[in-house]
Amino acid sequence: MSAALAESKYTEQDLDRFAEELNRDGITVIRGLLDTNLVEEWVEAFDALFRERQDRPGGLAPREQARYYLTLPWTQPFANREIFANPTVLGVLNRVFAQEYVMVQMGADVPVEGSDYQETHRDFRSLFTDDFNTPLYAVAVNFPLVDVNEENGPFQMARGTHNMPRAEGLKKVESGEIPLESFYAQKGDVTIRSPLALHRGSPNRSAKPRPMIVMGYVMHWLHTPKVDLTLPRAFYESLPEEEQKILRCEVVEQLADRATETYVDFKY
Repeated sequence: MSAALAESKYTEQDLDRFAEELNRDGITVIRGLLDTNLVEEWVEAFDALFRERQDRPGGLAPREQARYYLTLPWTQPFANREIFANPTVLGVLNRVFAQEYVMVQMGADVPVEGSDYQETHRDFRSLFTDDFNTPLYAVAVNFPLVDVNEENGPFQMARGTHNMPRAEGLKKVESGEIPLESFYAQKGDVTIRSPLALHRGSPNRSAKPRPMIVMGYVMHWLHTPKVDLTLPRAFYESLPEEEQKILRCEVVEQLADRATETYVDFKY
Protein backbone atom coordinates (compact mmCIF):
# COMPACT_ATOMS: atom_id res chain seq x y z
CA MET A 1 0.00 0.00 0.00
CA SER A 2 1.32 3.44 -0.87
CA ALA A 3 2.20 5.94 1.82
CA ALA A 4 -0.79 8.19 1.05
CA LEU A 5 -3.22 5.36 1.80
CA ALA A 6 -1.23 3.49 4.41
CA GLU A 7 -3.44 4.15 7.44
CA SER A 8 -6.93 2.87 8.15
CA LYS A 9 -9.23 5.08 10.20
CA TYR A 10 -10.06 2.00 12.29
CA THR A 11 -7.98 0.07 14.81
CA GLU A 12 -6.62 -3.43 14.34
CA GLN A 13 -9.30 -4.62 16.76
CA ASP A 14 -11.99 -2.98 14.62
CA LEU A 15 -10.67 -4.70 11.51
CA ASP A 16 -10.59 -8.03 13.35
CA ARG A 17 -14.24 -7.52 14.32
CA PHE A 18 -15.32 -6.65 10.77
CA ALA A 19 -13.56 -9.75 9.45
CA GLU A 20 -15.14 -11.92 12.15
CA GLU A 21 -18.61 -10.60 11.27
CA LEU A 22 -17.99 -11.19 7.57
CA ASN A 23 -16.87 -14.77 8.13
CA ARG A 24 -19.71 -15.53 10.57
CA ASP A 25 -22.66 -13.62 9.10
CA GLY A 26 -21.62 -13.21 5.48
CA ILE A 27 -21.81 -9.42 5.86
CA THR A 28 -20.28 -6.53 7.77
CA VAL A 29 -21.26 -2.85 7.62
CA ILE A 30 -18.68 -0.10 8.15
CA ARG A 31 -20.54 3.10 8.94
CA GLY A 32 -19.25 6.45 7.68
CA LEU A 33 -16.11 5.06 6.09
CA LEU A 34 -16.11 7.22 2.96
CA ASP A 35 -15.90 11.00 2.83
CA THR A 36 -19.37 12.24 1.86
CA ASN A 37 -17.84 14.98 -0.32
CA LEU A 38 -16.12 12.26 -2.34
CA VAL A 39 -19.40 10.35 -2.63
CA GLU A 40 -21.16 13.51 -3.84
CA GLU A 41 -18.64 13.74 -6.68
CA TRP A 42 -19.65 10.22 -7.70
CA VAL A 43 -23.34 11.15 -7.46
CA GLU A 44 -23.06 13.99 -9.97
CA ALA A 45 -20.97 11.97 -12.41
CA PHE A 46 -23.16 8.88 -12.05
CA ASP A 47 -26.40 10.75 -12.74
CA ALA A 48 -25.01 11.97 -16.06
CA LEU A 49 -23.62 8.52 -16.91
CA PHE A 50 -26.90 6.76 -16.14
CA ARG A 51 -28.91 9.16 -18.30
CA GLU A 52 -26.49 8.65 -21.19
CA ARG A 53 -26.62 4.84 -20.83
CA GLN A 54 -30.43 4.86 -20.74
CA ASP A 55 -30.53 6.58 -24.12
CA ARG A 56 -28.57 3.99 -26.11
CA PRO A 57 -29.07 0.31 -26.92
CA GLY A 58 -27.01 -2.00 -24.73
CA GLY A 59 -26.02 0.79 -22.39
CA LEU A 60 -27.64 -0.94 -19.40
CA ALA A 61 -27.91 -4.62 -18.50
CA PRO A 62 -31.47 -5.59 -17.46
CA ARG A 63 -31.82 -7.07 -13.99
CA GLU A 64 -35.46 -8.12 -13.87
CA GLN A 65 -38.27 -5.55 -13.73
CA ALA A 66 -37.14 -1.90 -13.69
CA ARG A 67 -33.68 -2.78 -12.37
CA TYR A 68 -30.37 -2.32 -14.20
CA TYR A 69 -26.64 -2.94 -13.95
CA LEU A 70 -23.92 -0.86 -15.54
CA THR A 71 -20.14 -1.04 -15.52
CA LEU A 72 -18.43 2.14 -14.39
CA PRO A 73 -15.68 3.62 -16.59
CA TRP A 74 -12.21 4.10 -15.12
CA THR A 75 -12.37 7.87 -15.45
CA GLN A 76 -12.62 10.57 -12.82
CA PRO A 77 -14.19 10.54 -10.30
CA PHE A 78 -14.69 6.74 -10.44
CA ALA A 79 -10.98 5.95 -10.90
CA ASN A 80 -10.10 6.73 -7.32
CA ARG A 81 -7.49 5.02 -5.16
CA GLU A 82 -9.34 6.09 -2.00
CA ILE A 83 -12.15 3.80 -3.10
CA PHE A 84 -10.72 0.69 -4.78
CA ALA A 85 -7.61 0.59 -2.53
CA ASN A 86 -9.28 1.86 0.62
CA PRO A 87 -7.02 0.77 3.51
CA THR A 88 -9.89 -0.17 5.80
CA VAL A 89 -11.55 -2.35 3.16
CA LEU A 90 -8.23 -3.96 2.24
CA GLY A 91 -7.48 -4.46 5.92
CA VAL A 92 -10.64 -6.58 6.19
CA LEU A 93 -9.92 -8.46 2.96
CA ASN A 94 -6.39 -9.22 4.13
CA ARG A 95 -7.97 -10.99 7.11
CA VAL A 96 -10.58 -13.06 5.24
CA PHE A 97 -8.70 -14.07 2.08
CA ALA A 98 -6.12 -16.81 2.60
CA GLN A 99 -4.10 -15.92 -0.52
CA GLU A 100 -3.54 -13.03 -2.89
CA TYR A 101 -6.72 -11.42 -4.18
CA VAL A 102 -7.63 -9.12 -7.05
CA MET A 103 -10.34 -6.64 -7.90
CA VAL A 104 -12.34 -7.75 -10.96
CA GLN A 105 -15.50 -5.62 -11.02
CA MET A 106 -16.73 -2.06 -10.57
CA GLY A 107 -20.34 -1.38 -11.45
CA ALA A 108 -23.69 -0.29 -10.07
CA ASP A 109 -27.02 -1.95 -9.30
CA VAL A 110 -29.84 0.51 -10.01
CA PRO A 111 -33.49 -0.25 -9.27
CA VAL A 112 -35.88 2.46 -10.43
CA GLU A 113 -39.54 3.19 -9.78
CA GLY A 114 -41.61 0.14 -10.69
CA SER A 115 -39.03 -2.45 -9.62
CA ASP A 116 -40.09 -5.52 -7.66
CA TYR A 117 -38.60 -8.09 -5.31
CA GLN A 118 -35.90 -10.17 -6.92
CA GLU A 119 -35.88 -13.92 -6.60
CA THR A 120 -33.77 -14.88 -3.60
CA HIS A 121 -30.41 -15.92 -5.02
CA ARG A 122 -26.64 -16.14 -4.79
CA ASP A 123 -24.22 -14.27 -7.06
CA PHE A 124 -21.76 -17.18 -7.34
CA ARG A 125 -21.95 -20.94 -7.60
CA SER A 126 -20.36 -22.99 -4.87
CA LEU A 127 -16.67 -23.50 -5.48
CA PHE A 128 -16.91 -27.31 -5.56
CA THR A 129 -20.24 -28.88 -4.53
CA ASP A 130 -23.02 -27.29 -2.54
CA ASP A 131 -22.36 -29.65 0.38
CA PHE A 132 -18.69 -28.66 0.72
CA ASN A 133 -18.25 -25.48 2.73
CA THR A 134 -15.23 -23.35 1.79
CA PRO A 135 -13.59 -20.22 3.20
CA LEU A 136 -14.48 -16.95 1.51
CA TYR A 137 -13.08 -16.80 -2.02
CA ALA A 138 -15.06 -13.79 -3.30
CA VAL A 139 -16.63 -10.70 -1.72
CA ALA A 140 -18.70 -7.76 -2.90
CA VAL A 141 -17.94 -4.30 -1.53
CA ASN A 142 -20.97 -2.01 -1.77
CA PHE A 143 -21.66 1.64 -1.06
CA PRO A 144 -24.74 3.70 -1.99
CA LEU A 145 -24.88 7.01 -3.84
CA VAL A 146 -28.10 7.91 -2.02
CA ASP A 147 -29.35 7.19 1.48
CA VAL A 148 -31.06 3.80 1.39
CA ASN A 149 -34.33 3.42 3.28
CA GLU A 150 -37.44 1.26 3.19
CA GLU A 151 -38.89 3.34 0.35
CA ASN A 152 -36.13 3.12 -2.26
CA GLY A 153 -35.22 -0.54 -2.25
CA PRO A 154 -32.84 -1.77 0.45
CA PHE A 155 -30.65 -4.81 -0.12
CA GLN A 156 -32.02 -7.82 1.78
CA MET A 157 -29.90 -10.75 2.97
CA ALA A 158 -30.19 -13.83 5.19
CA ARG A 159 -27.24 -13.90 7.57
CA GLY A 160 -25.14 -17.03 7.74
CA THR A 161 -26.55 -18.67 4.61
CA HIS A 162 -23.16 -18.47 2.89
CA ASN A 163 -22.03 -21.27 5.21
CA MET A 164 -24.74 -23.79 4.30
CA PRO A 165 -26.04 -25.57 1.21
CA ARG A 166 -28.30 -23.40 -0.92
CA ALA A 167 -31.34 -25.68 -0.50
CA GLU A 168 -30.94 -25.66 3.28
CA GLY A 169 -30.61 -21.88 3.33
CA LEU A 170 -33.70 -21.39 1.16
CA LYS A 171 -35.69 -23.72 3.41
CA LYS A 172 -34.67 -21.75 6.51
CA VAL A 173 -35.54 -18.45 4.80
CA GLU A 174 -38.93 -19.71 3.60
CA SER A 175 -39.81 -21.03 7.07
CA GLY A 176 -38.78 -17.76 8.73
CA GLU A 177 -36.05 -19.44 10.78
CA ILE A 178 -33.55 -17.07 9.14
CA PRO A 179 -35.12 -13.75 8.14
CA LEU A 180 -34.31 -11.76 5.03
CA GLU A 181 -32.99 -8.64 6.74
CA SER A 182 -33.13 -5.18 5.12
CA PHE A 183 -29.85 -3.28 5.23
CA TYR A 184 -30.33 0.47 5.29
CA ALA A 185 -27.40 2.76 4.61
CA GLN A 186 -26.35 6.37 4.39
CA LYS A 187 -23.91 7.94 1.97
CA GLY A 188 -20.44 7.07 3.23
CA ASP A 189 -21.39 3.64 4.61
CA VAL A 190 -19.63 0.60 3.13
CA THR A 191 -20.87 -3.00 3.20
CA ILE A 192 -18.66 -6.01 2.59
CA ARG A 193 -20.57 -9.22 1.93
CA SER A 194 -20.27 -12.75 0.70
CA PRO A 195 -21.97 -13.23 -2.70
CA LEU A 196 -22.86 -16.77 -1.55
CA ALA A 197 -25.21 -15.49 1.16
CA LEU A 198 -28.83 -15.70 0.00
CA HIS A 199 -30.13 -12.23 -0.84
CA ARG A 200 -32.42 -10.19 -3.05
CA GLY A 201 -33.15 -6.64 -4.13
CA SER A 202 -36.37 -5.06 -2.91
CA PRO A 203 -38.70 -2.62 -4.73
CA ASN A 204 -37.75 0.99 -5.27
CA ARG A 205 -41.02 2.82 -4.68
CA SER A 206 -39.49 6.28 -4.88
CA ALA A 207 -39.36 8.49 -7.96
CA LYS A 208 -35.54 8.46 -8.14
CA PRO A 209 -33.06 5.69 -9.04
CA ARG A 210 -31.24 3.98 -6.15
CA PRO A 211 -27.66 3.39 -7.33
CA MET A 212 -25.58 0.96 -5.26
CA ILE A 213 -21.93 0.67 -6.25
CA VAL A 214 -20.53 -2.85 -6.31
CA MET A 215 -16.84 -3.72 -6.40
CA GLY A 216 -15.87 -7.37 -6.69
CA TYR A 217 -12.73 -8.88 -5.16
CA VAL A 218 -11.79 -12.54 -5.59
CA MET A 219 -8.95 -14.93 -4.85
CA HIS A 220 -6.34 -14.54 -7.59
CA TRP A 221 -7.07 -17.94 -9.16
CA LEU A 222 -10.85 -17.53 -9.57
CA HIS A 223 -12.06 -17.22 -13.18
CA THR A 224 -14.59 -14.37 -13.56
CA PRO A 225 -15.62 -14.14 -17.23
CA LYS A 226 -18.82 -12.15 -16.64
CA VAL A 227 -17.09 -9.05 -15.31
CA ASP A 228 -13.96 -7.19 -16.32
CA LEU A 229 -11.99 -4.03 -15.69
CA THR A 230 -10.51 -1.88 -18.45
CA LEU A 231 -8.13 0.90 -17.41
CA PRO A 232 -6.52 3.65 -19.45
CA ARG A 233 -2.74 3.17 -19.51
CA ALA A 234 -1.99 6.66 -18.16
CA PHE A 235 -3.99 6.02 -14.98
CA TYR A 236 -2.75 2.46 -14.52
CA GLU A 237 0.90 3.45 -14.84
CA SER A 238 0.41 6.28 -12.34
CA LEU A 239 -0.45 3.75 -9.61
CA PRO A 240 2.06 2.30 -7.17
CA GLU A 241 3.00 -1.30 -7.96
CA GLU A 242 1.07 -2.59 -4.91
CA GLU A 243 -2.15 -1.10 -6.28
CA GLN A 244 -1.51 -2.32 -9.82
CA LYS A 245 -1.28 -5.84 -8.41
CA ILE A 246 -4.75 -5.49 -6.85
CA LEU A 247 -6.34 -4.93 -10.27
CA ARG A 248 -7.05 -7.76 -12.72
CA CYS A 249 -7.58 -5.61 -15.77
CA GLU A 250 -6.98 -4.91 -19.42
CA VAL A 251 -4.84 -1.84 -19.98
CA VAL A 252 -5.67 0.20 -23.09
CA GLU A 253 -4.43 3.44 -24.58
CA GLN A 254 -7.96 4.90 -24.60
CA LEU A 255 -11.30 3.72 -23.24
CA ALA A 256 -14.02 2.77 -25.72
CA ASP A 257 -16.80 5.33 -26.03
CA ARG A 258 -19.82 3.01 -26.32
CA ALA A 259 -19.36 -0.33 -24.58
CA THR A 260 -22.29 -2.77 -24.44
CA GLU A 261 -23.27 -4.34 -21.12
CA THR A 262 -23.15 -8.15 -21.14
CA TYR A 263 -23.41 -9.07 -17.43
CA VAL A 264 -27.03 -10.22 -17.57
CA ASP A 265 -27.00 -13.69 -15.96
CA PHE A 266 -26.25 -13.09 -12.29
CA LYS A 267 -28.37 -15.47 -10.16
CA TYR A 268 -27.54 -18.88 -8.72
